Order: sequence, then C-alpha cells, then structure tokens
Amino acid sequence: MKYNNPVIKGFYPDPSICKVDDTYYLVCSSFQYFPGVPLFESKDLLNWTQIGHCLTRKSQIHLETVSSSGGVFAPTIRYNNGRFYMTTTNDTTRQNFYIWTEDIHGEWSEPIIVDQGGIDPDLYFEDGKAFFMSNGTDDEGIGGIIQCEIDIETGNKKTPSRSVWQGSGGRYLESPHLYKMNGYYYLMASEGGTEYGHMVTYARGDSPSGPFEPYAKNPVLTNRNLGGYELQGVGHGDLIQDEEVNWWIFHLGFRQIGQWLTYHHLGREVFLTPVTFDEEGWFTAGHKGTTLMSFDTDRISDTVIQQEKKSYTFENADWNLEWCYLRHPNTENYLLEQGKIKLKGTEVTLDVPASPTFIGLRQKDFDATISVDVSLTNGEAGITIYMDEQHHYDLAIRKEQSGYKVIERLNIGDIKSVENEVELGSDHHATLVIQASHERYSFLMHADGKDILLGTAQTKYLSSEVAGGFTGVLIGLYASGEGSVAEFSKFKCDYL
Repeated sequence: MKYNNPVIKGFYPDPSICKVDDTYYLVCSSFQYFPGVPLFESKDLLNWTQIGHCLTRKSQIHLETVSSSGGVFAPTIRYNNGRFYMTTTNDTTRQNFYIWTEDIHGEWSEPIIVDQGGIDPDLYFEDGKAFFMSNGTDDEGIGGIIQCEIDIETGNKKTPSRSVWQGSGGRYLESPHLYKMNGYYYLMASEGGTEYGHMVTYARGDSPSGPFEPYAKNPVLTNRNLGGYELQGVGHGDLIQDEEVNWWIFHLGFRQIGQWLTYHHLGREVFLTPVTFDEEGWFTAGHKGTTLMSFDTDRISDTVIQQEKKSYTFENADWNLEWCYLRHPNTENYLLEQGKIKLKGTEVTLDVPASPTFIGLRQKDFDATISVDVSLTNGEAGITIYMDEQHHYDLAIRKEQSGYKVIERLNIGDIKSVENEVELGSDHHATLVIQASHERYSFLMHADGKDILLGTAQTKYLSSEVAGGFTGVLIGLYASGEGSVAEFSKFKCDYL
C-alpha cells in the first residue's frame, strides 16, 4: 500500500513511541502550551487518535513565566512492568523529570525529578535496572550523551552521570534513545540542529553503557542535501517494531512553503519511515537514507485506509484534546459550550509572555478557510494566526468610542501595524474569515452576502526562519481588554 507523510500534521514535534500488546502510543513536545505533551494511540501506525495529554495539572509543570519555545521539550514514552513512563525537560527551569501512570487513558503522577542536566531525556529498562540518558555534560565535565542508573521509584541517581557517546561530529548532539536489538545495544541520536542540517545518527555496543561503535555510514537518515525538496529538517527519531516484526522510525520533519521557498510555519510534524537491518545487524532507513512524502510498502496491509480529518468545528473538535491554551489559563475566563464559546478578556494581550484569554488549534495544512461569528461588548476579540508574542496576524472586532470596527493587524517583530479597518457603527457582530495558502493569508469580513477583503500577509513572516523558536502556527480565538466579553459561534476550519 501507499501511505503519505506526515502521519500527524501540524505542530507536533519530537515524537516518541512505544508499543503495548497491539497498540502504539506516541507523545510530542508542547513547549509553552497547556495541557502539555499530547498523547496519541494507533493500531496501524498510520491513523492516530489523540487520547489525552500527559501534563494536565498546574502542579505537574511550571509554565507561568515561560517564554515562547520554552517549557516542555522532547518527551520520551516507555512501558515497563505495567507502568507507562513519560520523561521530559522543562527547559525554562532546567529540570529533567518523569511521570508515570498505570492507566494510559487516565491521570499521570506528579513529577519525579532526576538530578542530571541537559535536555531530551530517555529511559531504558533492563533486568530490574532503569537507565536515564540526556544530552549535556557529565559529572566530570565531559559533553555528549550522558547516562546514569536511577532508582525508578525516587529518581535518585545510583551511579554517576557519565558521557557515553559524543556522536559523529555534527553540532547539537541531542535526542538519545537506547534499544537492545539483535544482541546489541543501539544508541540513536540526532545531530545538526533541528533545522535544515538535521540528521539521525547511531552507534552500537555490547552493553547499555558502551563503548559504542558508530555506524560507518552516518547519518542513517537526513534530507539535508535535498535542495528544492519540500520535506526538510528530518531528525529526532524513535524506533519501533510492528506486529509483523518490521522496524520503523518515527521522526520529525517540516514542510517548507514551496519547493524553492525555504520557510516553514506549520511547525515540525510527525513522519514515518521504514527501517531495514542488514545481515551484520546495522540498519538503514528510508529511500537511500532520506524520507519521502509517500512510501509504497508491503509492510502495511492494503486493508488499512489512511484517513485524514479535513474539517474542524466547535462540535467535532474536543475542547480537552485538540484545543490548547497559552501557559496556564484562568479557566474563569472561558465558558466552553456545545457549538459556541464565551471568552472574557483581561489586560493581558497576545504580545506578552503570559496567559492571555486564548484557545487555539494547530494549523495542520497550508490551504484552508477559517471562519467564525464573533459578538463583542467591549475590548477586542477575534482570530489570531499565532506563532509567538512577536509574530502573529490578527483579524478582530474592536470597540472604540466611535463604535465597532473590524481590524486587520500584523505583528512582525517590533512592527505592529493595523493595516486596514472596516467601520461597523453600532453593530457589535461580525463574521470573520481567513483564507490560508502556502505563501499568504487573506483577511476578510463576510457581510451582506459578500466577502470584504481587508488585506493579505505573507506566511513567511510567521515562519521559524523569521520568528525563530521551535513551535508552529496555531489558529487562535482570543479576547483582550478589561471588561471585554466575546461570544464565538459557527467556527469552521476547512482544509483543501
């Protein structure tokens, strides 16, 4: 059968996967968004259903003063002796920790801190032992992938942290994962930075602590030399074996906005690539070491149909799963109902690293039409195409002394400009429409049976190449201004 990448679209970076019985479970980074660490399940590797989040309580994760692209970095999910474990980093507080649950559909424990630095932590279990790894510097000041044995009940170190591998020479060695396969211990990592030079590398040894012999043809997977290809930034992978004992790598990558336009704004997404072992126990990945936008494979039955959700509404998008908040929300400012939402604005705006009244969906594809009806009393409310505090496009209804207006505002770095406005007089209601394409957003107001174009803006100014950071664009609904109350209804996001 032929399957298409990405298998999970939109800003879901740093995937990690485990398998229990016939079900696969996958987690991703969430950075400053809450709830933290989206959690998915699948029976066939292609069709993924979000079943929750790992970090659902304020006590589990500090986000109050987290800047954009701070907070929750690269999680790992593992299963051992009846428990699921998820380990991750709060990069803002520089703490590595893990949580656990015996019910994957239930709540997770409070964090257990591990006194080892670096980011991108990993857990490996064997013979009653738990090994903890991250990138960083060991107890002797040696950099690389560092490892210690821990007491899994307390997080306390049982051995010193020791650097076990320095990679293949690429910058930003990160994302370690340890496996035992074919009688060897395989240590897989990423190098080159989570940008256009990203790559997956690995080594193997005879013990979980090495020494490790690098794969002679590293990197095993990268799209770094494929100029003019849509799919770039391939790296940060996790291996999994399916029911038919085939091996796969789940990894991140991103789609640039055009074949020759080196910008991406949808964020880093989840890709699936086949892995093959040779007779000597070394593995290769993908098509000649690269990832493709689609693979023809006999590893997945033709009876499996890869499905894709093309339309999102208030009715079919779960408030607790697909929608998310900026940092810890004040829930009193949100009234979530069937078919509509009421938002109460505060003095906190979208322009500061705090928690404005905001609820958002990840943008999952380039071409889309987004619309919503908004009614407002005071202040401002509308749709934001949001990358971070300094990079977002807003289409909103605003109350002023002279009456109500619909405004189109662009926020690009230090430049904040209301590009156009339409007077509404005493009418406090508007239908707002945003049309998205690979290269532009168009901002419209629907009135009297026709669309009034307020303006357009280039997508590249919301890209990671311009804005920096590690997130992707969210389609947000927001309200701001003390005393403002807004009601949103008839929300729809249709992907072409």
